[in-house]
Amino acid sequence: MSSAPLNLDEEARLYTTNAEREKYGLLATLFGIIVALEYLERAYVRDSVTAAEYSPACTRLLSQYKTMLKLVGDDVPSIEQFMSRFRMDHPAALYRIQVGVPATVEHSSEAGPETSKWVAETTQWFITFADALKLGMRAKDQLHPHLQELVTSYARFKGSKDWEGRSKIVGWLITLNGMKASEQLTEEQVRQLSFDIEHAYGEFMRSLSGKED
Repeated sequence: MSSAPLNLDEEARLYTTNAEREKYGLLATLFGIIVALEYLERAYVRDSVTAAEYSPACTRLLSQYKTMLKLVGDDVPSIEQFMSRFRMDHPAALYRIQVGVPATVEHSSEAGPETSKWVAETTQWFITFADALKLGMRAKDQLHPHLQELVTSYARFKGSKDWEGRSKIVGWLITLNGMKASEQLTEEQVRQLSFDIEHAYGEFMRSLSGKED
């Protein structure tokens, strides 16, 4: 019995049910967001877009990415596996996703009349995050929002890109970004994170008083 001839003009279908069609639609949307983020990052580095254009666009794409990640669920164990699965070579997008905030926030060095307000806000975020650790918070969904606010506030200060504590805090933000919402830090990680936060806070205060070594 001969099989039906292959029609090369016929579109190959990845799904046979509505559920499968929705799943592939979500994966395609996630794919598109990553590609768009890669192009945006490269355009910003080349000065093809201004910071004023880049920041809201990047924030929107990161927000859309987080929403899509919740929708695809178990189909995407990690962003690295997803990109490997579909052979995506988009290092700029991957890094931005890992950091979780736009480059304008990560590398900000603003200075102006609101400095006193920023000092108060940043100090408060240091205290809030340290208190969260002392209260036994360990899960990503408990710690990530506080740490992201801390990084955003901390990065406003001129010269912060040269502070040792900044790279460590951003590193922890990347670590939390790579975890699932319910995943928890180990006690060893919490101990190191508490030490790094305390060190970064001390460095921050010394820099403001002009006593940094």
